[in-house]
Amino acid sequence: MLIRRETPADVDAIRAVHSTAFAKDGVDVPVEATLVDALRVDESWVSAYSLVAVDSDGQVVGHVVGTRARVAGEPVAVGLGPLGVLPGWQRRGVGSALMHAVLGAADARDEPLVVLLGHPDYYPRFGFRPAVEVGVTPPQPWGPQYFMARPMNAWRDTIRGEFRYARPFDDL
Repeated sequence: MLIRRETPADVDAIRAVHSTAFAKDGVDVPVEATLVDALRVDESWVSAYSLVAVDSDGQVVGHVVGTRARVAGEPVAVGLGPLGVLPGWQRRGVGSALMHAVLGAADARDEPLVVLLGHPDYYPRFGFRPAVEVGVTPPQPWGPQYFMARPMNAWRDTIRGEFRYARPFDDL
C-alpha cells in the first residue's frame, strides 16, 4: 500500500470509496461522497491534505481529506474528514496509515490544530482529545466526546474560541 496525494485521475475512485465506505440502505449517494466533491471546489481546499491509499495495482482503496478551518475567525486549523476505506480493506491498517500521513502533512506545514468529529474510542490513539479541553468549542451542539482536536507542534495556547469547518460542511 502507498499513500500519496490525490490527482485529477483519482476523483471518480475517491467518490466510489466514500460511496461504498459510507453506504446505507435507502440512500443512493452518502453525504460523505458529495461532501468531498463540494470541498474540492471550495476556497478551503488544501491539496496537500487530500491523500489516497493505493494498493499494489494502483487501485484507490482509501481517502482522507483535510480543509482549511477557523477558530474564532482565524484560519489556524485543519478540519479533517471524511476518511473512508473500501470495506474489503477495512481493519487492515489503511485508515491508520491515512491518518498518520495527513497528520504528518499538517505538522510539516506548521498547522497548529487538526479538528474532527469522530468516534471517541478510535481517534484518541492518534492524539485527539475533546476539543473543549484546548479551548475550542463546536459550531453545533455536538457532544464534546465526539468533537475532538489534536494540537500540533505549532499549537499556541492563544488559539481559543468557536471552530468553523469549511463552508460545504454547513450544507450537511
